[in-house]
Amino acid sequence: MTPGHGSTVDGMLRRSARRTPTRLAVEYGERRWTYEELDTAVSRAASVLLGQGLSPGDRVGAYGHNSDAYLIAFLACARAGLVHVPVNHHLTGDDLAYIVRQSGSALVLADPALAGRLPDGVRTMPLRDTGDALLTRLAAAPVHEGPEPGAEDLVQLLYTSGTTALPKGAMMTHRALVHEYLSALTALDLREDDRPAHALPLYHSAQMHVFLLPCLAVGATNVILDAPDGDTIFDLIEAGRVDSLFAPPTVWIGLANRPDFAGRDLGGLRKAYYGASIMPVPVLERLRARLPRLAFYNCFGQSEIGPLATVLGPGEHEGRMDSCGRPVLFVEARVVDEDGKEVPAGTPGEIVYRSPQLCEGYWDKPEETAEAFRDGWFHSGDLAVRDADGYFTIVDRVKDVINSGGVLVASRQVEDALYTHEAVAEAAVVGLPDERWIEAVTAVVVPRGEVTEAQLIAHARDRLAAFKAPKRVLFVDELPRNASGKILKRELRRRFADG
Repeated sequence: MTPGHGSTVDGMLRRSARRTPTRLAVEYGERRWTYEELDTAVSRAASVLLGQGLSPGDRVGAYGHNSDAYLIAFLACARAGLVHVPVNHHLTGDDLAYIVRQSGSALVLADPALAGRLPDGVRTMPLRDTGDALLTRLAAAPVHEGPEPGAEDLVQLLYTSGTTALPKGAMMTHRALVHEYLSALTALDLREDDRPAHALPLYHSAQMHVFLLPCLAVGATNVILDAPDGDTIFDLIEAGRVDSLFAPPTVWIGLANRPDFAGRDLGGLRKAYYGASIMPVPVLERLRARLPRLAFYNCFGQSEIGPLATVLGPGEHEGRMDSCGRPVLFVEARVVDEDGKEVPAGTPGEIVYRSPQLCEGYWDKPEETAEAFRDGWFHSGDLAVRDADGYFTIVDRVKDVINSGGVLVASRQVEDALYTHEAVAEAAVVGLPDERWIEAVTAVVVPRGEVTEAQLIAHARDRLAAFKAPKRVLFVDELPRNASGKILKRELRRRFADG
């Protein structure tokens, strides 16, 4: 490959640093980095990592909370030709050991408070807060001037969320992620004068690759937060320090349910992005009614495609509030039947993709790779409908569709009906084994007021065909979910399968 093209993840930062060297790039706590300072820190961190005896192509785990150090470590791996392996910082025990060992990570960069959870024998380096941490070593490290990685080189193993099976490491190249960044910044109207807050975990592909890296590519000023804390987010908005926010529906639901939501001055928030799981339409309607001038964007996709696949923009919501939009710049999508044949508009089927954003397959899992990539298309596992204008609506995960008495029921439709009841804070609908119905439509509800099972079933029956309404309603204090906000329906099915 001809060198010098710069079509790499870290190359996008380098260009921003040369274009606007003194502009503020990142704020985290009390630390501030201009674009030039951030780019230099990345080059020094690349030298530190290679000084540990690592070679291009080696995998480096990252097991830490949000911080500027986490961002610098990822970009340093990219510049050094190493393969970054982001690890969910909530994982412990066998789940944690599985990803570290399955990826073959030669080194794990870990927050000191988390390092003790790692399996015995794993080589570690602290990310921050100690004398030998990555950030601490930067001042004495030389600027990395080694060969530039190629666009086709692997830069990250993005492990799937594992909501239905063991996580799989999607092999992302520089080329795939750079294409995804271009898709994101065009579809989401990202600009250099944006002031986004990055509150979701940076190990998750949506926060890192749909927002933080594309925002660095356009030269925006980015505020990294430890977590999506409502008090902090509202304070930053009122102070004019941030004007855009991405969050999954669970976080937006939490913000909308706050007692001070109606009284805070949130007019400075210009762009609201949601995704990672399906947003209940009634919740979206409440948010739009409270903040009518706020531009909402629905972002949909999955890790294997970088992860952005489709976007519903602010001017596209009317009349299609449940849609996830149309494919982004570098994505081609269609809806197919079980034989892989495209189905007519309005007919449910599996959504499949072709795109330069796609991963190269799953790390050390050839059978799973062959199953997902068939007939030249990536099979997503999502059940969708495409309308005549090219807009997609996700009906359900293929594995979450409920077979009730031989009739298929989409859990999302039932959930939307339940969310229109004022006493429902959160709801998840699953199919549980049933002698009569095969699978009984069952609602698991987090209440926020006094309500009975009979009342919710009656409420659903008023809005749905009788066969779609829940046969049972179970009340819980909280729903199980992974850190990206996706509800773990397999956990609900396991927990309540025996009645």
